[in-house]
Amino acid sequence: MTDNPKDLTDAEWRERLTPEQYHVLREAGTERAFTGQYDKHYEEGEYTCAGCGTVLFESDTKYNSGCGWPAFTKPESDAKIEEKRDVSFGMIRTEVLCANCGGHLGHVFPDGPQDQGGMRYCINSLSLDFEGKDED
Repeated sequence: MTDNPKDLTDAEWRERLTPEQYHVLREAGTERAFTGQYDKHYEEGEYTCAGCGTVLFESDTKYNSGCGWPAFTKPESDAKIEEKRDVSFGMIRTEVLCANCGGHLGHVFPDGPQDQGGMRYCINSLSLDFEGKDED
């Protein structure tokens, strides 16, 4: 296996991910609203990329936006996140990708809580894994 997830072949990605995760992370798909396991998930911990394990979001930035997908006010401070213009489906949006593996995560919109920066990172549950906070 390669050290750089961006060097994985399509076959390696298909082996690593479920078909649903592959569709979201590698084909820029979107899971149906209100169906993802992390939409109403509020445990303490870190949300990581399901493709490569990179830490993306902290639980204290997650909130219930009512949009049907996990929503965060900002990425984790050291997160490797890329944003790029997305003009698919006749819309102009900003796509959010994992900079470490290139996986599609979701989109970011400027309609989040104003007292927390005003951004809403709308992320597919299928693109995430969760690591709960260790209790000592």
